[in-house]
Amino acid sequence: MAKPAPGDLELIRQFVNTFDVEDGSDDFAGPAELKAWLAERGLVAPTDELGAEDLRHAGEVRAAFRGLLLANNGLPVDAAAVATINDASAHAELRARFDPSGAAALAPARAGFDGALARLLAIAVGAMREGTWRRLKACAEHTCEAAFYDTSRNRSGTWCSMAVCGNRTKARNYRRRHA
Repeated sequence: MAKPAPGDLELIRQFVNTFDVEDGSDDFAGPAELKAWLAERGLVAPTDELGAEDLRHAGEVRAAFRGLLLANNGLPVDAAAVATINDASAHAELRARFDPSGAAALAPARAGFDGALARLLAIAVGAMREGTWRRLKACAEHTCEAAFYDTSRNRSGTWCSMAVCGNRTKARNYRRRHA
């Protein structure tokens, strides 16, 4: 099991990992599963209604986040992923909110699915500001691409698991060299 990302950044890691690239399984089989996942994490209210369009949009944003995490692992930044995230941010309004101590944070301006997306985007912006975003990566093994938090000292982690994905890649490269 992968180590969790720090703080709320763990929500993005979990969100990306709701789709398993290797076997094609999707935790969001329908709007009800999406709503349950978001409600369980406090991103939507249990009374919020989510539909097929929200499900489609969630899948697009999840894939775009995965693309950004692959870029954190050395791949070129995917322009389509950036465009999808920018489009999502246009619908998911954020506002600056100040707490009683005077500290500011980005908070969703709307409830429902748009609010949930806004919260995920605010987490990403905060992680970029804090310097933790670059450690959230997608596995370099093309059959996996699971999101993981790189805890290596020099930020050189490449695979979600050295024992599984790292071994697959190294064995494949060895066979290729010795073929």
